[in-house]
Amino acid sequence: MSKVIADISMSLDGYVTGPDPGVEQGLGVGGEALHTWAIDSDDPIDVAVLAGATEQSGAVIMGRRLFDIIDAPGGWDDSMGYGAEHAGTPPFFVVTHTPPSAVRLGLDFTFVTDGPAAAIDQARPAAGEGHVVIMGGGDVIRQCLFDGLLDELRLHLAPVVLGRGTPLFRPGDRQSLVQTSAEVSSTAAHLTYEVIA
Repeated sequence: MSKVIADISMSLDGYVTGPDPGVEQGLGVGGEALHTWAIDSDDPIDVAVLAGATEQSGAVIMGRRLFDIIDAPGGWDDSMGYGAEHAGTPPFFVVTHTPPSAVRLGLDFTFVTDGPAAAIDQARPAAGEGHVVIMGGGDVIRQCLFDGLLDELRLHLAPVVLGRGTPLFRPGDRQSLVQTSAEVSSTAAHLTYEVIA
């Protein structure tokens, strides 16, 4: 059965980017370490997790800041995109207040101006038998979690302390989760949680 899944890499101290993320440096200063498991690992656990997640993604949701980073000249290309070297091409739904005037990438982007819930509603039929995956950024995932829109949260916990950056959670955030799986590789702990309504 199709689920709504948030899937994101995070540092040990809770950041999903390093300091000062932007179009030129999407993951911020030192943030590349968050994605070592996906981009620069031949650990069989990392390889299987990445391949499985890419194959299960029927439609993908992201925020506008993340879209601007991946659509920038230094962002995704034909060899590196969604799913890293798998370069999956599901339909993408971008949560934004204002759609861009132009798109560099030749992928299927839909810009949704009515918020994350509306993006999920549009993504469900497009996902077919696959899952609706929210890949980030942290703000969109946080909204979906605390608005009760997620079935599952997948964290890829990287063995790095960034000190500052974009936090996934804010002080005072509270949410009950049930851990359903944990796989540990040489570069990350891949944790899956069921979200309790």
